[in-house]
Amino acid sequence: MLNAFLWGLLATSSLVLGGMIASNIILSNRTIGIIMGFGAGTLISAISYELVFESLKIAKFSGFPAYGFFAGAATYYFSDILIAKFGASKRMDIDADRQSGLVIPMVLAIILDGIPESIVIGLGIFEGGTVSLAMLVAVFISNLPEAIAGSSGMKAEGWSKKKIILLWLAIAMVCSLATVAGFSFFSGASIQWLAFIQSFAGGAILMMLANSMIPEAFEHGGKLAGVFTVLGFFMSVSMVVFESP
Repeated sequence: MLNAFLWGLLATSSLVLGGMIASNIILSNRTIGIIMGFGAGTLISAISYELVFESLKIAKFSGFPAYGFFAGAATYYFSDILIAKFGASKRMDIDADRQSGLVIPMVLAIILDGIPESIVIGLGIFEGGTVSLAMLVAVFISNLPEAIAGSSGMKAEGWSKKKIILLWLAIAMVCSLATVAGFSFFSGASIQWLAFIQSFAGGAILMMLANSMIPEAFEHGGKLAGVFTVLGFFMSVSMVVFESP
């Protein structure tokens, strides 16, 4: 269990790193967009090969992978709409205002993004005893631009560096606990339900990418965001290939 927590903390530590970067360095919108594109590419690969394909392998023709995929997408979609009504619809936009009253919904939205990824990391430890390097890198990289975007707004609102870092550390801890949940709570689940959970996370993450991360990557990074999305996908697939026995 401690092992799962530490791996989850490592994956989400990029939130703290992103906060530190935004607090000390001024990055251009283009640079952040490119990082977003690269992160999106790594996550697309992780969804395809580490989540959906793996769920199909263990529960082929059962229907559970399909049920989980669409359930995850729908859950994220409606949860995102609900949180957006409180003002956190542009949490990845570095140009968006971060008024003090909107910090809580923004935090909830970022946790919504991170929990499916964290649960899958814990689930992977339970299934194979080790962490998928491709999934770990994908989560780490994809968290960076979100933390940079959020921190840029907080900094503009007059937040101190210490306050920003402590907030990201708290969010990283919450997501790490989700990794422990993935490792512990689903240990007794059947093969079909494990497949459901994996594909559920895949659907939720893909919905997040399509609605938030990819549009913001293109808006800020332009056509170069597409180039780096391809590079991120290639790098993540290469890791999957090298990890395969």
